Amino acid sequence: MALRSVPCGSLIALVRAHLDTAEDAGTAALVRELRAARARGYLTRPELVAVCRWKSARAIHHIRANTPAVVRAATGAALQARGERQRLAALTGLKGVSVAMASALLTLIDPRRYGVIDIRVWQLLHRIGSVTVKASGVGFNFDNWSQFLGVIRPIARRLGVTARDVERTLFAVHKRYQRGTLYGRSAGGVSSAGRGRS
Repeated sequence: MALRSVPCGSLIALVRAHLDTAEDAGTAALVRELRAARARGYLTRPELVAVCRWKSARAIHHIRANTPAVVRAATGAALQARGERQRLAALTGLKGVSVAMASALLTLIDPRRYGVIDIRVWQLLHRIGSVTVKASGVGFNFDNWSQFLGVIRPIARRLGVTARDVERTLFAVHKRYQRGTLYGRSAGGVSSAGRGRS
């Protein structure tokens, strides 16, 4: 799936030109609900299932295979971890939690610092040269996620917005300049990262 030429002098100029700081109502409600998880230091199994439904319900049967105790232990370890590598490793140790799903969970818990790494955002970053590997935007690992955070966080700081705002803006820009279909289906039928924007 290709992108048409994206007019921009720089990534920050592109984000500034299309900046979207309005969160979808359903997503905002889920962020509010998960404040309790952040305060207690772990997610419950129903909260993890809610995150999965928001990001990609295709993984729901794998997510449900995690016991409440396993979910509590893994998410607790992630929220208490001092480093991003340990945080991601704890979350991806859960059944059904990919790097993209883990990034969604962290985004909902702390949208100021995190955004969702997904196919649309990565493809756009690749198209404009901000990342140079995995042009297809699939099969993410820790290094990809770390690079992604290294791209969106400085822009968020410079513009005085959240990392989620930057990520959501990039997602919308990809949809605007997309040529063809994503995942082999029409763009309107894809429920990805959008999380209320399919």
